[in-house]
Amino acid sequence: MNLGGLKPGEKGRITKIGVEGPLKRRLMDMGVLVGEEVKVEKVAPLGDPVEITVKSYSLLLRKKEAEGILVEVTR
Repeated sequence: MNLGGLKPGEKGRITKIGVEGPLKRRLMDMGVLVGEEVKVEKVAPLGDPVEITVKSYSLLLRKKEAEGILVEVTR
C-alpha cells in the first residue's frame, strides 16, 4: 500500500521510498526514511495535500509524492 492510500488516523511503517532524484533527497532530509512510522493526520477535501506526522513533525505532501512512498499498515 502507498502512503496516499491511508485514511486520516491510520498509521504505517515506511517500507520503500519509490521516488528518485531531488524529491527523494528532500523527503529523506525531512525524516521520511525506511523503517519510520508515519501517521496520516488530515487529507484535504480533494485529496491534495496530505498531512502526515513523522518523528513528531507535521509535514504536508502532495498526493503524488505520498503515492511514491510504500508503507505497511500498523495498528
